Amino acid sequence: MRNFRKSSVPLSLFFCFFLYESSIAADKIRRGESLRDGPNHSPLVSPQKTFELGFFSPGSSTFRYLGIWYGNIEDKAVVWVANRATPILDKSGVLTISDNGNLVLLDGRNITVWSSNIESSNNNNNRIVTIHDSGNFVLSEIDTQRVIWESFNHPTDTFLPQMRVRVNSQTGDNLAFVSWKSENDPSPGNYTLGIDPTGAPEIVLWERNKTRKWRSGQWNSAIFTGIQNMSLLTNYLYGFKLSSPPDETGSVYFTYVPSDPSTLLRFKVLYNGTEEELRWNETLKKWTKFQSEPDTECDKYNRCGRFGICDMKGSNGICSCIKGYEPVSVGNWSRGCRRRTPLKCERNTSVEAVRGEDEFFTLKSVKLPDFETPEHNLVDPEDCKERCLNNCSCSAYSLVSGIGCMIWNQDLVDIQQFEAGGSSLHIRLADSEVGGKKKTKIAVIVAGVVGVVVLLGIFALLLWRFKRKKDVLGTFCCKNTDTSDDVVVNMTKSKETATAFSGSVDIMIEGKAVNTSELPVFCMKVIVAATKDFAKENELGRGGFGPVYKGVLEDGQEIAVKRLSGKSGQGVDEFKNEIILIAKLQHRNLVRLLGCCFEGEEKMLIYEYMPNKSLDFFLFDETKQALIDWKLRFAIIEGIARGLLYLHRDSRLRIIHRDLKVSNVLLDAEMNPKISDFGMARIFGGNQNEANTVRVVGTYGYMSPEYAMEGLFSVKSDVYSFGVLLLEIISGKRNTSLRSSEHGSLIGYAWYLYTHGRSEELVDPKIRITCNKREALRCIHVAMLCVQDSAAERPNMAAVLLMLESDTATLPVPKQPTFTSTRRNSIDVNFALDSSQQYIVSSNEITNTVVLGR
Repeated sequence: MRNFRKSSVPLSLFFCFFLYESSIAADKIRRGESLRDGPNHSPLVSPQKTFELGFFSPGSSTFRYLGIWYGNIEDKAVVWVANRATPILDKSGVLTISDNGNLVLLDGRNITVWSSNIESSNNNNNRIVTIHDSGNFVLSEIDTQRVIWESFNHPTDTFLPQMRVRVNSQTGDNLAFVSWKSENDPSPGNYTLGIDPTGAPEIVLWERNKTRKWRSGQWNSAIFTGIQNMSLLTNYLYGFKLSSPPDETGSVYFTYVPSDPSTLLRFKVLYNGTEEELRWNETLKKWTKFQSEPDTECDKYNRCGRFGICDMKGSNGICSCIKGYEPVSVGNWSRGCRRRTPLKCERNTSVEAVRGEDEFFTLKSVKLPDFETPEHNLVDPEDCKERCLNNCSCSAYSLVSGIGCMIWNQDLVDIQQFEAGGSSLHIRLADSEVGGKKKTKIAVIVAGVVGVVVLLGIFALLLWRFKRKKDVLGTFCCKNTDTSDDVVVNMTKSKETATAFSGSVDIMIEGKAVNTSELPVFCMKVIVAATKDFAKENELGRGGFGPVYKGVLEDGQEIAVKRLSGKSGQGVDEFKNEIILIAKLQHRNLVRLLGCCFEGEEKMLIYEYMPNKSLDFFLFDETKQALIDWKLRFAIIEGIARGLLYLHRDSRLRIIHRDLKVSNVLLDAEMNPKISDFGMARIFGGNQNEANTVRVVGTYGYMSPEYAMEGLFSVKSDVYSFGVLLLEIISGKRNTSLRSSEHGSLIGYAWYLYTHGRSEELVDPKIRITCNKREALRCIHVAMLCVQDSAAERPNMAAVLLMLESDTATLPVPKQPTFTSTRRNSIDVNFALDSSQQYIVSSNEITNTVVLGR
């Protein structure tokens, strides 16, 4: 690395001096020292050997470049190049600090091929350049440690954690990353990645510095709204932050900090025009692609043209026009779409007289349009709709959390339909395009006169019918005289009846009254309006109870409506049971029941809406498994454990869930787990520890041995189900997925790995490298304790939670579980032989009620 003068000191002393000098200067160059290319070239190495800086030749090229690459892994990917546009032809390059204090790269003819280009000072000898473990190459003053120049402010094609990307909306400046020209040529290529500083900032990939190829969608202070998966796991996978307030130059800075600092990752703009997030896989010894943009055809910028919308699941191709628009040229989506019916402000006087005001049609779960030019409006949310209506050039508006009101006074471009997430965009259309009726002024006057007369009669009729319905609901809703389970529920009318709901619940258990808080009873018309008459697009899924729909109440509150199906295997008993048990439960890890509704044959339960669906939506989908890293999975495990502990010990009603499974764990907007579906749950008396039943209910793979075979259930039945759930969360596999394997089930496989000291292999490969190994092994150990055959040997949930959260707790040795799906098969057959009984195999998605003779 250095040239040393010849010395007459003994050889051993010389080597001692050389080793000492190399060790203290391996990561830095001082004034008067240099880093030389050549046969004995040794790079500078950061303190933890994470990065190296030296000379290299990319691929088959013979040109020499000064660059930074990873130092302690096999695939030493290059992250920064100094002289990317001016390569050195041979191995004569020298890096040093010049007389004027600049960091310079010289070739064999002593010509400067690259320089830091900073102003000289009076103290140029007091400078040192250092390679840091972050990958930053820094020129600073020795005495004051003031940074004079750093490579992070002059990136090439790679964005590393801890880099600061400057954005200045006043000057339009942004720190851009420029691709290599080809795989073996680091000179500036055709693609640039940076932050568009106009309006709400967004990441943009440009081709040849001017043509947009992809964009991330606007930043809303938490996520980039146009990256679909980002809205699901903001707090866990995405460490993007935007500094606030702006500094003295008016600039703000984007940074990225991974949840696990030990993770090696980088964002890179490739020479072929894609942006990738790459993470180092220690097991495979290679970089794995975690995310890539553009990833699909719809990710390509403005794929369907102006006023077009791109949907990868479109029934007639991926491109279509926004409602109220038609293709400019059929089959040629590059020309986009045009408005079918002119807006009110665009019509002539005679036409305007017979048409109403413009209205808005809402597109949900979309990537919001781009702002093609800096002209746009960010106004008060209260004035958003009116501001759009009062401006003839306004095409649409949107209210976005973290941004406020956005108004588009231009063509709408680059809209993409998402399955979930995204934002709502309100499209301005002529009234006739959204169902408005053409009216003449005379018709309005006539209708007004006639309407007064008619409405008086209708009002009297509706008042009579409403009073009658309220009386019926008040005495009938949730009333049940079946006391087979020692539970009676009576609905009593509240003194004041709201438009949307009325009523309250009183519960009697074993003859003793238990007072509950008021449970609203929603009117049918409110639920029909909220779900848009149970529209197919609002259906969230189906279970043993029936379909579940998303709804939005008038005040904007989102709800989930669980509607009892006429073909459901569950019925009034389960409906009543769920109301009884969950009405009084209040815990952050239990789903909240907002009310009930039935009218005629309709029976519905209204819950808080969970935007991230159920846990199995992520856990068993190979494309989404990596989105829930170990940190998130462990948080979900802890949340479920706390919810169960509340049910078993801390709630006023001691409750056994009896149907705990992955699909019954819902996830809210922050990915907090919430236990749901209490239709099969049972209440225990204060001193009751165990009960039996002739109705065995639950799901294959989750039922404990004593419950499935003897009908005995207790809190330990839920502990068994939790153990299975724990193994599924850790492995990303269903318990029943290994039924045909030699191990018979996931439980059998986990036991085999546990007894052979290979439990780490059970962890989902997508998170195995980055997971906390100690936590994961402890969770597997706890799971094996929970799935033991004997209920008495299983820990209770208080002990389970202690073992999960304590690093010092001593865990007992589990006994081998022999109750597997292989054994269950023979049991199922034996039950089926009894023609007087019913035993139906159900999937993991559907709860099964089984009647067994005892």
